[in-house]
Amino acid sequence: MKVKLLNVLTVCVVLLAVLSPALLVFSMVWGKHLELVKAQNLSCEVNNNMRADSFLVPQSGGVYSSQSQPSINLSKQNLQSHNLTVVEQYQLATIMQWFFLLTPICVGLGIIAYDRYLVYRNAVFQEQVEMLERLWRQSIEQ
Repeated sequence: MKVKLLNVLTVCVVLLAVLSPALLVFSMVWGKHLELVKAQNLSCEVNNNMRADSFLVPQSGGVYSSQSQPSINLSKQNLQSHNLTVVEQYQLATIMQWFFLLTPICVGLGIIAYDRYLVYRNAVFQEQVEMLERLWRQSIEQ
């Protein structure tokens, strides 16, 4: 039973080691795709807002330029916060990759160590039994 479990864990670790780079690349590509979609949606919203503002606001240069400045500042802040979330997502993906890679390895090493411990305890028990049998024989002979 333990050999089968160890074989299954070995196959899982090898499979995870083979597939983890592909999963990481897929998650990064998917994240970039979602960023692109959000950027396109934001640019459409900004363009629609600019068109609506141009119809509502008179064409004086001072008023229009003062409204465009806060929108530029807001877009810079959105990009900076968005970049932080991308970095956080990459860090989270790296942590999850290491977690999924190291968990089966640790479980497999734990099973091997426990098996070795049981073998050691059995050997100690056998030595104790043999010592008690020798003492018992010596007491019968005397």
